[in-house]
Amino acid sequence: MSALEWFAHKPLGGGIFWIQERFYESGNRANIWLVRGSQRDVVIDAGLGLRSLPDYLRDAGLLAPAEGAEPRPLLAVATHVHFDHSGGLQHFEEVAVHSAEAAALLQGDNYEAVTWLSDREVARPPRPGWSARQFRVPPVRPSRLLQEGDVISLGDRQLTVMHMPGHSRGSICLHDKDRKILFSGDVVYDGSMIDWLPYSRISDYVASCQRLMELVDRGLVEKVLPGHFNIFGAERLYRLASNYISQAGVCHKISTCAMRSIASIALRVANSRITSQ
Repeated sequence: MSALEWFAHKPLGGGIFWIQERFYESGNRANIWLVRGSQRDVVIDAGLGLRSLPDYLRDAGLLAPAEGAEPRPLLAVATHVHFDHSGGLQHFEEVAVHSAEAAALLQGDNYEAVTWLSDREVARPPRPGWSARQFRVPPVRPSRLLQEGDVISLGDRQLTVMHMPGHSRGSICLHDKDRKILFSGDVVYDGSMIDWLPYSRISDYVASCQRLMELVDRGLVEKVLPGHFNIFGAERLYRLASNYISQAGVCHKISTCAMRSIASIALRVANSRITSQ
């Protein structure tokens, strides 16, 4: 299967494109965002990596330069290293990730990447003989380590890094302040927030949600482009963040601790099988 078959995209205007993996039919299917700038293009998250995303961008004409000009540099930014967002980073020459998860990416740590893929989630295999049992996130050396407050310049637009741990220790959002757009990764999307994975932390998540609410209160966000599911606005962002805070009590912490223990065991068993093959 070619990259053109595997991916599909939708233009949102303003130099932003929404890209998805067509045959990865799962709630874990991550949104991929291409943001085009005057001097640099940025891909936010990279999917599973079963087909080459840079090949798709080129073949679909999404990276076509102005007439007579060289192609703009292309940077892939991972909002975090979970497998559904980081598997495709292997295909990019320039990769950026928060420093807290750089070692996991460099080592190909599929425990921290929470690699968990089944054959039934992939409607059409990317190549003959492919099996989900073979899948793992390969080691990738990041070319740029991100920190809170860093700015990724695209020329005519700037994306500010907001370190928002909780879902994972290196989770980030990217904030386009001028356009009041938040690329939220898995920090927040229109669904239940997952805080029971290895390196999730409820207290961090509460603090991150408080920051999200402050962005709304200050009128700094009007549109959220999340890591999963559909786009939503400021009112929904505030409600999702405030609901998480209100539910993060003692009972939630106890149940989450139990779920994290189960998930940790399952991931260690699954990844031991992968490495032994």
